[in-house]
Amino acid sequence: MHIPPEKAAGVIMIGCFDTKAEVFAVLYEELRSLGRKVITINTGILGSTDLFPVSYENREVMSLAGRDLGEIAVAQNRNEAVELMARGAGILLQDLVTGNAEIGGIVGMGGGGGSYIILKAMGRVPFGIPKVCISTLATKDVTHLVGIRDIMLVPSIVDVAGVNSIISAIVKQTALAVDGMAGRLTARAGNKKRIAISMFGNTTKCVDTCTRLLTEKGYEVYPFHANGSGGKAMEELIRGRYFDGVLDITTTELADDLCGGICSAGPDRLTAAAEAGIPQVVVPGCLDMVNFGAPETIPNRYQDRIFYNWSPDVTLMRTNFTENMELGNRLSDKVLQSTGPVSVALPLKGISEIDREGSSFYNERSDKKLFDTIQQKLTGRIQVTTLPCHINDQEFAEAVVAEIIKMLQDTDRPDALNL
Repeated sequence: MHIPPEKAAGVIMIGCFDTKAEVFAVLYEELRSLGRKVITINTGILGSTDLFPVSYENREVMSLAGRDLGEIAVAQNRNEAVELMARGAGILLQDLVTGNAEIGGIVGMGGGGGSYIILKAMGRVPFGIPKVCISTLATKDVTHLVGIRDIMLVPSIVDVAGVNSIISAIVKQTALAVDGMAGRLTARAGNKKRIAISMFGNTTKCVDTCTRLLTEKGYEVYPFHANGSGGKAMEELIRGRYFDGVLDITTTELADDLCGGICSAGPDRLTAAAEAGIPQVVVPGCLDMVNFGAPETIPNRYQDRIFYNWSPDVTLMRTNFTENMELGNRLSDKVLQSTGPVSVALPLKGISEIDREGSSFYNERSDKKLFDTIQQKLTGRIQVTTLPCHINDQEFAEAVVAEIIKMLQDTDRPDALNL
């Protein structure tokens, strides 16, 4: 085999080399033929291989999880062994890629247990480093393993158990894909600052205007759909310090978390920027609504509420007075944890497109309770700006954009506190 000069970015190959070594040998040779340095990690519980060099053996991986592989094997507790191997592999991957520009991508393959280990381990790797897994589970729901990570799954078609023409073709195609992705990311252009912004159909006009205004000022804007997974993705990237500022226009996922809607981002929503000290402007956008599926899926306890059929499979429920008070408290409590610059902006004439005078969800009393609760908890502690306009009005977008820009400029000053 002719091996061209090694490319700058190497590739990590991870998987169970005890039972899948023959197939991994094909992947290894393909990556080497493409000029990639290959770092190999064996997560097999039963043994290893001599078909290709192994950089990190299973015992070393298991030791990172604080256990001895021999003890686990004697106990014959496969479930515990798989979980511990995934933990150790995750620690190793994180250590290998942190601050290491020579790692261009990660590739693995496996069946049920092997895929579990690989996907859990890849979950420890930051956004932007290509992660590809050939798996027998690729067509199943593996949301609990992949979550919001940028992991690409490739269906193995046949089991990863021996070399044949089908798996060989899949492996070779995957090697080409990893080679194409590895080391292709470049640093952001110039000195543009990155701003995350949350949006929903009912706040699109506001977000579009904010995006245009920020782009004109030289900022890069990254919109996230506040549908649960979008909020989780935004929070995760904020924690990874990917953004310089956050314009959280649409905090509706808090309402779904409170009422059991389908767009909950969990209890950690609206916490990342506060913990990281990243400048943020927070708006109670779309806290007037909870998202459910088709009408027949709505819990019986809500049958007497006000609904809006957004689409055949999405039904919006208007939050009531009591829920708005609780949401005001929850939003305020999260904002109060901020270790960096933060402010809250309240559009007094409505917080969604259908929450304006004459529209389906307009409820001045409930909105007022939301606004009053936030002001009472935050006034004197956090800046709260009230604006006599609707969330989708040009005036509101201009105000929140001006505020986030001011925060970013203030933190850039030489004498600014480095929070």
